[in-house]
Amino acid sequence: MSIGAYIKQIGRGARGARGLTRAQASDLLGQVLDGRAGELEVGAFCVAMRIKGETAEEMCGFVDAAQARVARFPAGADGRPLIVLPSYNGARKLPVLTPCWPCCWRAPASVLLHGMRTEAGRVVSSDVLAALDLPALAAIKPIASGKVAHVATPLLHPGLARLLATRETLGLRNPGHSVVKLLTPAPARRCW
Repeated sequence: MSIGAYIKQIGRGARGARGLTRAQASDLLGQVLDGRAGELEVGAFCVAMRIKGETAEEMCGFVDAAQARVARFPAGADGRPLIVLPSYNGARKLPVLTPCWPCCWRAPASVLLHGMRTEAGRVVSSDVLAALDLPALAAIKPIASGKVAHVATPLLHPGLARLLATRETLGLRNPGHSVVKLLTPAPARRCW
């Protein structure tokens, strides 16, 4: 189905909008991530979903679409799990502690933080990690046991980064902000 048909279904306001099936939600977000939707269509999708709100089935479909497209980090040579921490919100007034705990934690597992700035005026994990002399990865590669690495969202998937960047223009969160917190860009078991 075209993105226009999906927008017609979800964009009828809080009372008139109808939810999408998991397959439809996956197809819709897939079109957005693959760049088959124009800026106006992406904006309409973001606003319609913000007004309507996502159902659990829609979120599962959105995650399916993103998970199928996101770059994957290879498993470590030792077979230990890769702990994945999404870090997108940042902070305006309080310290950003998310990137600090894996740097102080001395466990044999590897830790991967992923994120990007989606709103000006916030301190984000990548700022803290850069100050700790841990630059963002420039390529997808194995992460050694006991090491901490971080990657910017455009390296995981440029279309997902574009979707998140609409927040700068629209001033609103969109389904992409929830999707990135559920991504598993590694060969790992999911908890859900």
